[in-house]
Amino acid sequence: MLSLRGSSRSSAILKPLLAFQRKPVLISPRNLSRGSPRRNLCFSLKPSDRNGLASASSTSETYVLDDTPMSGMEDVLVSYIFGKKRATEVAHSVWKHVVKKGDTVIDATCGNGYDTLALLKMVSDELGRGCVYAMDVQKDALVNTNTLLEESVNANERDLVKLLPICHSELDKVIPEKASVRLVAFNLGFLPGGDKAIITKPETTLLALEAAKESVMPGGLISLVVYVGHPGGWQEWETIQAFASGLPVDEWVCCKFQILNKPWAPIPVFLFKR
Repeated sequence: MLSLRGSSRSSAILKPLLAFQRKPVLISPRNLSRGSPRRNLCFSLKPSDRNGLASASSTSETYVLDDTPMSGMEDVLVSYIFGKKRATEVAHSVWKHVVKKGDTVIDATCGNGYDTLALLKMVSDELGRGCVYAMDVQKDALVNTNTLLEESVNANERDLVKLLPICHSELDKVIPEKASVRLVAFNLGFLPGGDKAIITKPETTLLALEAAKESVMPGGLISLVVYVGHPGGWQEWETIQAFASGLPVDEWVCCKFQILNKPWAPIPVFLFKR
């Protein structure tokens, strides 16, 4: 549902939109000023045809939403689509729109530590608040992550990261009962530079997603980068799609960015909790 609270034009805008009138409607959030240099998330729709489905049209007007976690992400997403940015860079850019200083976040598959380090920089503040739970089943991953942190941050920041030698499917066992988790991040597949026979599995990833669903606070995010080019990767992707598709639309907003003619490209997936 589109939220336009606080706008004096809300009723006038929503009535024709919900009635699917033939004239397209321009939605302007209350904080969008004329002449503003801000970049906004935009999409185009054509009023529904006889079968009730909305369709794209080059002649339709633009609907502008700039109060969403994806606002300002146009350049990053286009860069990914055209091969200028990696899937992990897209994920990090989205995280920056969601994570706040002092937050508790989870790196459910820390790998070589680059996601852990990025999250630490997002949550740590001058008061020493913020916490990153980083977990992995492989000892090499934990060693690599710890080495990267020791080389990259000071001792006070390092103390905000808790490295845990467990499977991501057990993340619910390490989070304090009343903790408010802003983000749970997954970078699936195998450890880069490690044993490619050790991979994340559909059954354990599903358990992890179920736990993450209960842990993430409203306004939070479950983020996944799904690698499908290795044996077992496509099966894991199908499990993730089924999970996301089953989340209630009044509680979650779920999206993926998939290159259709590059079937083995990594797939960034974002599950926003309302």
